[in-house]
Amino acid sequence: MTTVAQLVDKTTQFIRDQVVPVEREVVVDGRVMDDALRLELQKKAKEAGVFGPLSDPRYGGLGLDTRAQAQVLEAAGASLLGPIALNAWAPDDGNIHLLAHVANEEQKQRYLAPLAAGDVRSAIAMTEPAPGAGSDPGMLQTVAEETETGWVINGAKHFTTGAQGAAFTICVARTGDGPTMFLVDQDNPGFRVGRRMPTLDHTSAPGGHCEVTFADCEVPESAVLGQVGQGLALAQVRLAPSRLVFCMNWLGLAVRAHRLTIEHIGTRTSFGVPIAEHGIAQGLIADNEIDIAAARGVIRTAAETIDAQGPTSSQARHEASIAKTFVSEAVWRVLDRAVQLHGGLGVCEDHLVARFLVEARAFRIYEGPSEVLRWSIARRALRTKR
Repeated sequence: MTTVAQLVDKTTQFIRDQVVPVEREVVVDGRVMDDALRLELQKKAKEAGVFGPLSDPRYGGLGLDTRAQAQVLEAAGASLLGPIALNAWAPDDGNIHLLAHVANEEQKQRYLAPLAAGDVRSAIAMTEPAPGAGSDPGMLQTVAEETETGWVINGAKHFTTGAQGAAFTICVARTGDGPTMFLVDQDNPGFRVGRRMPTLDHTSAPGGHCEVTFADCEVPESAVLGQVGQGLALAQVRLAPSRLVFCMNWLGLAVRAHRLTIEHIGTRTSFGVPIAEHGIAQGLIADNEIDIAAARGVIRTAAETIDAQGPTSSQARHEASIAKTFVSEAVWRVLDRAVQLHGGLGVCEDHLVARFLVEARAFRIYEGPSEVLRWSIARRALRTKR
């Protein structure tokens, strides 16, 4: 039986040998990160025995608990394309978890099985243009009305990650009993994928972040995911694990940028001595080491709580919020220092750290902006003191 340490080693080798060379083709040479490339990388990951760290073995996954995922995904995150190769990237990571815990058996066979196997991609449509739902789900504007044969959905969404080319989209819509989740097939005539939004993070997002519309979109009763009116409660099932997966993946990229920086300043000289011997450079390296160690710690704490108490427990949600807030900002600091220590070359994508920094900027917003998470963290803390 393969141990977690062995799996981390295999993942590290796979990323180094199979993914990093392709990453340079995408970042430097302009190769498009499309589904053909995704499938190519995932085929190699399966051959290497590192595919599916988030999925159950019955669907071809590795069946890891959250603590093991933390180690493996940090190794995978060393490349912008690593988590995609392992089928551990948004929004599929959260949707795999959600479907595994909420879908009925028929839905699991139709949607979860091909998604977990990497045969298809998915999307989740929650965020809406103003005045619709963003960080506040109570502002949900998309509406689903019940009919004799099912439901009719009407509304508009944007920042629907992966919508272009997804096999299906999980739509969150307002019903008379409250928000409800619906499974909408890509070929539904009432569903349309519009503009692919020109976001900063374009290298690591197959299918982009898109505007989508639901116009008299008819779905059968069997399209309801979970129970009617329980959409927000079900969202909590995917939220803590998805936030933590983000942290694991991006921490891996920060660690790689840090190592690239150490290599760089060890070979460059300024004012007669190697840059690595300048005290101010050493201070930045030390700060990176501190941020990386602290990030690993908060991830580990949240992972242990999710495994022990489940992803919807109050403590798990609290610790995942802390991890998401701290790690997203720590990763940004590490990457920013990496760019600075590379000097002029740091803003040239030939050295990759520039693209790492740009791609990571959205991490402080997606799955909950730092400001909103701080608000929720404080509210929970204040409630326990009353």
